[in-house]
Amino acid sequence: MSFRFRWSPSKRSWRLVSYTTIRKWVWALPPPPGGRGWGSEPLKTTSPCQSLEHMSWLGLFRTDRDLHLAHTKPPTPQPRAREGLQQVRRRFLHMSSLQLTEDIKEHLKTPLFDNWQWEESELLVLLQVMFNDLDFLALLYIEPDVLHSFLFDVYRHYNDIPFHNFRHCFCVTQMMYSLIWLTDLRTKLPPLDLLVLLTSTLCHDLDHTGYNNAYQVTTPPFCPGLGPCPVTVFLLVKHPQINAMTDLALRYNNQSPLENHHCAIAFGILSKPECNILKNLSQQQYRHVRAGLIRCILATDMARHNDILHQFRILHPVFDFTNEEHKEVLMKIMVKVSDISNEARPLAVSEPWMDRLLQEFFNQSDTEKLKGLPVAPFMDRDQVFKPSSQISFIRFVLMPLFTELTKLFPCLEQHILKPVQQALEYYSNMQRAMKQKE
Repeated sequence: MSFRFRWSPSKRSWRLVSYTTIRKWVWALPPPPGGRGWGSEPLKTTSPCQSLEHMSWLGLFRTDRDLHLAHTKPPTPQPRAREGLQQVRRRFLHMSSLQLTEDIKEHLKTPLFDNWQWEESELLVLLQVMFNDLDFLALLYIEPDVLHSFLFDVYRHYNDIPFHNFRHCFCVTQMMYSLIWLTDLRTKLPPLDLLVLLTSTLCHDLDHTGYNNAYQVTTPPFCPGLGPCPVTVFLLVKHPQINAMTDLALRYNNQSPLENHHCAIAFGILSKPECNILKNLSQQQYRHVRAGLIRCILATDMARHNDILHQFRILHPVFDFTNEEHKEVLMKIMVKVSDISNEARPLAVSEPWMDRLLQEFFNQSDTEKLKGLPVAPFMDRDQVFKPSSQISFIRFVLMPLFTELTKLFPCLEQHILKPVQQALEYYSNMQRAMKQKE
């Protein structure tokens, strides 16, 4: 049996916008004035917050859409140039023996830290400092050369995409590092669990393609020379309720395909003797760390957000740091908080991240329009309104999550909860001001 397929692009207009970096960051460069950061097309800034359905990307809300078929292979991110990688590696190794000032070390332990001041090779040095300051090398017998190789291989496996890149990985890891110090977690959890927290944030988005889970499970598998897989297309014609999917979705049966992929890449790195920071652990310790890494990385799938938050709410009144189940839920919560913590940072740090995230969303929606696939409203450059999208995200996702964590650690209120409240006020004022101009 043979098939012939025809498809037509979405009737909605689309356009591609180049996204270039206009700043060059150097060691210890003072913070820039203002907060715009990265150059990009001006974003629409007002729209009434009609419902939560536009936040379906979180996995909190799902809608049924007609699935259209495409003839092109799902895009893959461009690999880093080999010359650039080697330059970063050389600079990292050259600077790895340098000593940071105490001021920088203390600043690194706070959510106020500005990642935009540092080059990527310098961020690798700061990650090394985190592992050293938490005594992982001494307590868990991690060799310095192995740590260098591990950190660089992690860096190498982050793609050059607008948001889910190595710099994002650093920010999430640095926020976790801050939370560990601010909550005095070193006196509450053993070193192995702290290693799980820091390493899971470091590896939580490895080899991210810039296309979310919703895209993975609604894009037809590609057959070289044939376009979409004929078998899948036949099933879709006969059974339209069945979603077509990418190779990742097929491999992981639609169950958190990206997060499972991040885990697999992490353990692929750790399987290399020169990168295995776990090689001196006992078998029992290794099993504990492996289970913890998988559990924490999978927790970053926002489709699991409500379930994990509900578990934590139930445990909070009777929380016990000696109870393994309680600790496991807390660790998932802390990784989740770190992963979506940009709004807890100063506006000059957080707003460029918002612009980058929207750019990644627009890249996906442009691709979906080209391929005739459904486009989520929150990703469509013709429908997205920056203030309303942030107001919804802060109000319905960040605030409940951060509030629950601060109930267990009241000391975090001034560090993460109040800044998020201020961000909500900032975007609410922006929305009101733009409405008044209309």
